[in-house]
Amino acid sequence: MRILLAEDDDQLRDTIARGLREHAFAVDAVSDGDAAVSHAAVNEYDAAVLDILMPKRSGIAVCQELRRRGIALPILLLTARDSVEDKIAGLDAGADDYLTKPFAFGELLARLRALTRRRGTVLPATLVVADLEVDTRRQTARRGARAIPLTAKEYAFVEHLARNAGRVVSRSELVAHVWDENHEPMANVIDVYVSRLRRKIDGGESVPLLRIRRGAGIMLAGDPASGQADDGA
Repeated sequence: MRILLAEDDDQLRDTIARGLREHAFAVDAVSDGDAAVSHAAVNEYDAAVLDILMPKRSGIAVCQELRRRGIALPILLLTARDSVEDKIAGLDAGADDYLTKPFAFGELLARLRALTRRRGTVLPATLVVADLEVDTRRQTARRGARAIPLTAKEYAFVEHLARNAGRVVSRSELVAHVWDENHEPMANVIDVYVSRLRRKIDGGESVPLLRIRRGAGIMLAGDPASGQADDGA
């Protein structure tokens, strides 16, 4: 999942971004409200984490502008203020949740997971595709009784496919949600990851779950019929 993080405190911003990346999130980190609006206008994010007190435009003003533009991504506000009035102001501006500083990083992760599960339709904490289980809390995957070892980026790749199981996901969508702006993926990066994940997920199994649709994208599905038109890459 790709997160927009806007926080003007350099140390806190770097700490949050590093922690999120260690938990398989792609993160675009900015230091003021105007930059947050600009990034949200041109990139597709799964959620945004906004500090309320930022230069140029507050987190509340960013919320209002994004909602005015029809950008419906989940928004979590960070605030050093814990008054009821401040919380009401943030929620009324279009935020979905708030977290008062200082906070435990584990709580930030839990709130982000809750926000992204609720987007569109409510998704369970464990995503199941045939006999493949993806645990979004522990960020682990297993197929039947077999644990599947995954790097952080491989997990992010699999989770996005599992969240969209049965749907062909375009290569551009995968790049947009799994990588952030600080990493320029090489041209064949999707093929590299698909090859790795096929070995890890489908190796030794009678029914393949990871399929490539020529000219369309990649799909994770348990229905054998959905494997038609697979290019075999």
